[in-house]
Order: sequence, then C-alpha cells, then structure tokens
Amino acid sequence: MTNPVDPAVLKTLETIPSPAIANGIETFDIRPRNEGFMSAEIACRFPDLPPMVGYAVTAKIRAAQKPAEGSAVARREMWEHILSIPGPRIVVIEDLDDPPVGSFWGEVNANIHRALGCIGTVTNGGVRDLDEVHALGFHFFSAQLQVSHAYVHVVEVGTPVTVGGLTVKPGDLLHGDKHGICEIPHEIADKVYDGVKQVEDREAKIIETCQRPDFTIDKLSKLYG
Repeated sequence: MTNPVDPAVLKTLETIPSPAIANGIETFDIRPRNEGFMSAEIACRFPDLPPMVGYAVTAKIRAAQKPAEGSAVARREMWEHILSIPGPRIVVIEDLDDPPVGSFWGEVNANIHRALGCIGTVTNGGVRDLDEVHALGFHFFSAQLQVSHAYVHVVEVGTPVTVGGLTVKPGDLLHGDKHGICEIPHEIADKVYDGVKQVEDREAKIIETCQRPDFTIDKLSKLYG
C-alpha cells in the first residue's frame, strides 16, 4: 500500500458523511462518478454509529461445506496479514458461496478483530450477534443477517476482493456510514475536505435561495449558470 494518511486527516474524514465524501471526490475528476463505492446490497447494520474510516485488510471465505484437507487458511496467517496493514483497519471479506450460508462475523470475531486494531467489517456475506457487537461499537456492513456460522473458514487472505461491486485491495482507504461504503483515493485523501467544502458552499447558496420567500426560478437558474 502507499504511505498512510496523516492521522489528523483521518479524524477530519470521520466527521463527514459519505454522500459529502463522494461529492468531494468528484471535484477532483479522478474517476467516473459511478465508480468508487459499494452497491446498496451492502447495508449498514448500525446506522447510529459515527462514520468509520480505515485501511482495508482482505480475505475470502466459504461456509457451505467442511474445508478440504489443507484448504483453509490458518487463523494466525489472517491475523498476521491484519497487523501488516496500518491502523485503523477495516476487514473486507468476500464470501465465495452463492448464496452465502454461514457468518464469519459474530461476537467472538468482533472482539478478536477489535483487539487487532480493526474498527469494523464489510462483507457480501452475513453477520450475527448484532446486540453484542453493537455494544462494542464495532461496525457491521453486510449483505445479509445470518443465524449460523455453518462451516465458515478463510480460504484466502491479502488479495483483492470484490464486495458490493467494488474491488478492494489491502491498504485501500475506506469510508463508511449509514449511507454506505466509499473508497477514498490515497492521493487526494488530504484534499477531500476542501472538495467537500467547495460543494457544500455551492449547495448552501441553492438551499438558501429555495427557502427565501421571494424565490423565483430565475434566481435559481442564475446559480446553475
């Protein structure tokens, strides 16, 4: 991964909602506007928690069948991968089962990964133990809620994964809140706030105009050039 972003920048990004992050990124014309975020398939399970910002650690899992001899990745290998990425860390797991049937995530793994400096997870699979994990302040973003862990096992760590239509590599900078998950390009991370402010200043003028008693579409049209 590239060099970590200044922790002060991460703290600033934590104060910004994800739609504003997406708007700010657009001002740099660094990627198409329909890319860089996960689909609505990936739901925020704890929308009352503040935004999370961190670096991706990645893994792939299966749970439909018992792992064949030697096919599962050792837990320690995954933990070592996690610790190789700077904190704060977000665990991004691609569930290879179609459909997913077993949850990697519950109270125990949330506690383990929290101890490893992780602040949340994002998966196209499932999560469970919502009350216990919410009490930890550990973020859950998932496509499903599930009751069982079935035969869940890790089959790959530290490689690109695709979740919610977004391909995520180890070290990618992610932002997530009740609206969804967005990837922030490292090269503009320290400038995103300026882009957000630029958009919000323009939007404030539009909103103020619309709320005035003397509103006209002529006045509104002038703001759009």
